[in-house]
Amino acid sequence: MIDEPHEELASLYVLGLLEGDELANFELRLAKDAALARLVHDLRESSAQLAFTAPVATPSAELRTRLLGRLDTAAAWRAQGNLVPFRTPVWLPWAAAACFAIICAWLGQLYVGSRFEAATLHDQQAVADFQLRSARNQLEAERLIANHQLSSMTEQLAALDRQIKEEGDLAKFKISTLVSLAGNTPQALAVAVWNPAKQEGVLTVDKLPAAAADRDYELWVIDPQKPHPVSGGVFVVGADGVARVQFRTEEPVAAIAKFAVSLEKKGGAKPHGGPQGTVIMLSQ
Repeated sequence: MIDEPHEELASLYVLGLLEGDELANFELRLAKDAALARLVHDLRESSAQLAFTAPVATPSAELRTRLLGRLDTAAAWRAQGNLVPFRTPVWLPWAAAACFAIICAWLGQLYVGSRFEAATLHDQQAVADFQLRSARNQLEAERLIANHQLSSMTEQLAALDRQIKEEGDLAKFKISTLVSLAGNTPQALAVAVWNPAKQEGVLTVDKLPAAAADRDYELWVIDPQKPHPVSGGVFVVGADGVARVQFRTEEPVAAIAKFAVSLEKKGGAKPHGGPQGTVIMLSQ
């Protein structure tokens, strides 16, 4: 149900007499209240019907005279040239075109500048990427060089360590020079090197005549603790009188007093029996 104050406000609203906060508050209430909206609608239809109930009014003669006088005055002003008709200036289209051209040039300059700036940034990014890749490649190359140098130094240290060990073990080696006992080979010479730790050695012979086809030279190791010399195997001397052979004894030896070379029949002496042929070289 609509109260009397809102009915009055509705009447004033239909007549367009509400202003300011009253108008705003009423329109808020009107949007929420369906009954008030129907009342406003009915009041608008009633006010529209009132226009048809008003009597027809005839203008007075005085009003007609004033209107005609105003029309005559306007005609007189036009006749005297006091009224200047508005004409579009000739330069206005050119000015508009010039302004449009200036705006287009400015926008084009902005576009070209932005494109140039984007291209510059792209080039700077490419240069930065190239520098980054170059730095990475340089670091990788330096790492590889450092690893190679470290590996080389490790190998050098290992070789030095082996050399030191070999030099330390060299004092334990048995090195002997063998000279000829035969009158027909006075210049024959031999050097024997024995490694007691590995139970092996190297024999080098020079200026010793080659043995006959049915004969072989045989190396002997003389150990004071053994009842007879221990065979180091047979070897062959070339036509130039030179031989270099690695040898092992037929049984382990603890100490070596001397080396000897004998001329045996083909295949060498019997095992564990000592020299059976002529001893032609003996160490000093």
